[in-house]
Amino acid sequence: MSSIYDFEALSIDNQPVPLSQYKGKPLLIVNTASACGFTPQFGGLEKLHQAYSARGLVVLGFPCNQFGSQDPGSNDEIASFCQLNYGVSFPMMGKIDVNGDAAHPLYQWLTAEAPGLLGSKAIKWNFTKFLVGRDGRVIRRYAPQDAPEKLASDIEAALAA
Repeated sequence: MSSIYDFEALSIDNQPVPLSQYKGKPLLIVNTASACGFTPQFGGLEKLHQAYSARGLVVLGFPCNQFGSQDPGSNDEIASFCQLNYGVSFPMMGKIDVNGDAAHPLYQWLTAEAPGLLGSKAIKWNFTKFLVGRDGRVIRRYAPQDAPEKLASDIEAALAA
């Protein structure tokens, strides 16, 4: 796989989403959880979506229950939680694994393209973020503690490219 556009995911309502439909748009891909200390970042992610979607940015949330079982609900429960508590209007995908043998192929590719600290490929926790450029290549990986608003200058640069 040479770019993000080679992958497909399932939406939170179980519909196939070929990522090629986002060709030419910067993407911010985030593994999310509904009961995590970082869960309030949904609000910041929604603000980025509101601020930049008209210019092409697509925020994609991928719920994951691999870290402290912090997203145990069904896809329907997760979608409802995100909408009711944070007004999430950016696309949410179906729940996936991001680490291990069952890791979604997209996350296998993302972690190979942008390893973490000391070259680690594993996702360390919820709300790890990947910024992907218009060319479908990873620009940067961000740690869970990196607040969404801190990504604005990198997003601006990706939009200008």
